[in-house]
Amino acid sequence: MSGIAGIAKAEARSAVERMLNKITHRGGGREIEEIHGVTLGTVWTSSQPAPALLQAKLAQDSSASGHGVSAGWVNNCLMLERDALGVAPLYYGYAEDGSLCFASEVKALLEATVDIKEFPPGCRFDGANMTRFFQLRKQPALAIAQETIAGQLRQRLQAAVQKRISKDEYGAWLSGGLDSSAIVALARPHLRSLHTFAAGLPGAPDLAHARVMADFVRSQHHEVVVSLDEMLRVLPDVIYHLESFDALLTRSSVTHYLAAKAASDYVSEVFSGEGGDELFAGYDNLKTIDPGALDNELIDITERLHNTALQRVDRCSAAHGLTAHICFLDPDVVDYALQIPVELKLRKGVEKWILREALKELLPDSILTRKKAKFWEGAGIESLLANYAEARISDSDFNRERRLPNGWTLNSKEELMYYRIFQEHFGQIKDLAWMGRTKCPP
Repeated sequence: MSGIAGIAKAEARSAVERMLNKITHRGGGREIEEIHGVTLGTVWTSSQPAPALLQAKLAQDSSASGHGVSAGWVNNCLMLERDALGVAPLYYGYAEDGSLCFASEVKALLEATVDIKEFPPGCRFDGANMTRFFQLRKQPALAIAQETIAGQLRQRLQAAVQKRISKDEYGAWLSGGLDSSAIVALARPHLRSLHTFAAGLPGAPDLAHARVMADFVRSQHHEVVVSLDEMLRVLPDVIYHLESFDALLTRSSVTHYLAAKAASDYVSEVFSGEGGDELFAGYDNLKTIDPGALDNELIDITERLHNTALQRVDRCSAAHGLTAHICFLDPDVVDYALQIPVELKLRKGVEKWILREALKELLPDSILTRKKAKFWEGAGIESLLANYAEARISDSDFNRERRLPNGWTLNSKEELMYYRIFQEHFGQIKDLAWMGRTKCPP
């Protein structure tokens, strides 16, 4: 992922330089230009073309993917835009002199203002008005045979993968779950070389299942076997890049961060299986929801991805100069998924049933029938970090510190441990409305 930063005023080059210095991990290329009284800066990776600032256009991702942010001009007025689901990050705020500031990460924006807001997905902003150009909506259900739906879904997923392939060597995060395995299986025939990466503690379920899938597609497989000591060592770096202290999000990011670090030694672009659970009802708690309300619940959790799971993918990859491709959230795949009847997504207690049907013959049986495991569960972390925090934070300290200045209440000692590290990096930010919180299951 590349990154952008800017201030809507002239002669602000030094300030934009400081902003870009905070996100140099997002790419080694750099350019700053002043256009129509706005100072714009960008960094980009070697896997992406340099943005054409002189043409007043900035992009964080390939336009073919439908995932990115842009800054341009309409009638000489600055126009900011973020992709439909918020795969690419963007934040904005106003400096003391009233100038609009924007950046790909909060740490960069803090160089110009303490007024931090998340730029909403599917929106554009002209400096005065925020307008929405996209929103997920419940669609009329397809009234065709389930075999046809499965076939068309597979075709759309295949097209989403292929449009992101521009060379013959890529990487992929592979947990051995259905979603990451699907993307690996669809990508492998089109690549000369595919490196797959799995991370977890010794004996973690993901390591074993990923090994099965890697052998099946004959990828060059890499295992990142971690320890509690190693997780604790990288935890400050994880929180710095993640820009969050949400317990479940942070916990799931630790092994993801380490897998991304390993991947950066071999490739510059990786495939991710993110988004499949939200579109196709992959979470176990969804089985408790009334079928009549399931469509709306899936839309809700998909709309929450932008500052939770997608933030994990973006920050863990960008921290190591990687570009991550999220094929399940390709616009054509999302559009089709919204039309699939919910009874085909969750059928007789089997989550993601229609997706499994679409992937028959592409995956080993043990992968095709594997039940969903949360990212941190599959990696073997489970309550390891929570137990560590429980043993080191007293009840009295937790009760005294769990209430934050903005009114939020920390849910656990684990979350307090993460919040303390967050404060060391960013200070006490009073308004945290820009930060996502993981939705608790019903």
